[in-house]
Amino acid sequence: MHTLPQQLANGLFLGSTYGLIAIGYTMVYGIVQLINFAHGEIFMTGGFGALTVYLVLPHGTSLWLALPLMLIGGAATSVLIALGAERFAYRPLRTAPRLAPLIAAIGLSLALQQAVHNLYPKATSPRVFPQIPSGPWHLGGVDIQSGDLFTLIAAPICMVVLALFVRKSRTGRAMQATAQDPDTAQLMGIDTNRIIATAFAIGAVFAAVAAICYGLRYGQVSYDMGFEAGLKAFTAAVLGGIGNIYGAMLGGLVLGLAEALATAYMADIPGMQQLGGQAWSPVWAFVLLILVLLLRPQGLLGERVADRA
Repeated sequence: MHTLPQQLANGLFLGSTYGLIAIGYTMVYGIVQLINFAHGEIFMTGGFGALTVYLVLPHGTSLWLALPLMLIGGAATSVLIALGAERFAYRPLRTAPRLAPLIAAIGLSLALQQAVHNLYPKATSPRVFPQIPSGPWHLGGVDIQSGDLFTLIAAPICMVVLALFVRKSRTGRAMQATAQDPDTAQLMGIDTNRIIATAFAIGAVFAAVAAICYGLRYGQVSYDMGFEAGLKAFTAAVLGGIGNIYGAMLGGLVLGLAEALATAYMADIPGMQQLGGQAWSPVWAFVLLILVLLLRPQGLLGERVADRA
């Protein structure tokens, strides 16, 4: 039990990353009721965009100086791809049967994977991601790595900024109106196409931040890292309540804690030794999802999706 504080901290850091990605899923679904399964690959391209910025900087540049530029480069890459996907893949299918945009999302996901696989040098193997040359820091019985410190700072800031944006800004209120009834919102003078594109862009920025958190934590990025991270983030969005921004982050934290604790302690249970370890972490994520869907189908904080039947 002396490792419990460390495992709880690991779960919070991991869950914050899942929550940042999950916000993109839940914002898009809350407005257009589309499950953007390509969002995991938007997360992935944000990581490669940030890495590319670092590689073009002069050799020996301090990562503390490079990190803001990496954030801008990763966010710009993710936003451009997300906006392109919304404009050319999803918008033409907005009035089509729901299966059509879902298939388009899966196809786009595979296309983005192969694009990075073929265009980025040596993307077939994980690429080394730069690490902050300081740490770890010891706080009580918890060791905080440099990548975890970035997550600890970035995730709360992103959530506060998003909450203020949605509540206080004119665009944020327009997003809420579009989520409730896009037809009525358009009649009231709201440019729903712009609002939907804004939701995609915000989700992409959060995905890029999560990608940098991932790279700093694990020290690498790969062309296929978006698949598993995207599935877990979608699970987090459902756990918290699809369409609920705060629920997405809560779902991510719950999922991260469950994964960290199950990975660390499942092998200590008699007869369950073979179910421990990192390889089983996706299994426990979906076990948790099934339990929540059975006990509370609307998610932990409840869905926020308008009935448009």
